[in-house]
Amino acid sequence: MTTTHAPAYARRTWQTVEPYHGAVYFSAEAHAAYAALGVESGPGYFASRAAALGPVAPEVVIATFYNFNPKAVRAALPAAWRTAPPEAFLAARLAGIDGTLRRILGAEVLASEGTRRAAELSRRAAEAALPYLHGRPLFAAHAALPWPDEPHLVLWHAQTLLREFRGDGHVTALLDAGLNNVEALVTHAAAGPVGAETLRTTRSWSPDEWAEAVEALRTRGWLAGGSDLAFTAQGEEWRSAVEEATDRMAAAPYTALGPDGCAELRDLVRPWSQSLAAELMPWAATRLKG
Repeated sequence: MTTTHAPAYARRTWQTVEPYHGAVYFSAEAHAAYAALGVESGPGYFASRAAALGPVAPEVVIATFYNFNPKAVRAALPAAWRTAPPEAFLAARLAGIDGTLRRILGAEVLASEGTRRAAELSRRAAEAALPYLHGRPLFAAHAALPWPDEPHLVLWHAQTLLREFRGDGHVTALLDAGLNNVEALVTHAAAGPVGAETLRTTRSWSPDEWAEAVEALRTRGWLAGGSDLAFTAQGEEWRSAVEEATDRMAAAPYTALGPDGCAELRDLVRPWSQSLAAELMPWAATRLKG
């Protein structure tokens, strides 16, 4: 799948800073903002993340989000668009993460020189990805949105762009590996650290659909037999190839910063990611050590 390895500092930087973006998916303030629009948190997730694309049909979200059960997407959309327009979901999402960052990190951190510098570095990385719009629909849609004004939200928006840039490339790698939506999720569970039941239920797959995917992967040689999800040696190699391809396709923004810029960004954001992960995403804590 890949012959050129991405620099290790690119993956380390993504792992360290990702919780700053990912907090929005677990933000009580964001969920409350969607509820104020008349939409529950599940449909609010689909509508708020897809809103940059416009009031798209569920099929577009099924394609771009990839590992969710299509039934869950169709249950959320287009109903959410009849409740509120995409721009209202974008505003609710931004207001929600603003509230969460203020609550968990505090006003002093958000107003600090460190936040201003981290925002500058992250924006530089995100803008370095702009020449690579092709084949990256979610990244391209978010890249067309206006930048926020406040540094802590500039940092969040930059990380949103980098997250979708990586995610679009990851979909390409999954397709190249021949993994369908639920099979891709099963390999994610086997790789850890998020548990299989959490991934299955949050993506709305039934036990039977999950079991069918597990059996298909065992037949193909990806998974060993037994009650636990465990890769075979060949499956481990194939999954590593998917991750290596994803890393390679995601590396350009980080190589634009270089190893020193990435190290500075990691050092600045790590304590904030740790605070956010401790409250909202405990499984991400292992990524934040270096």
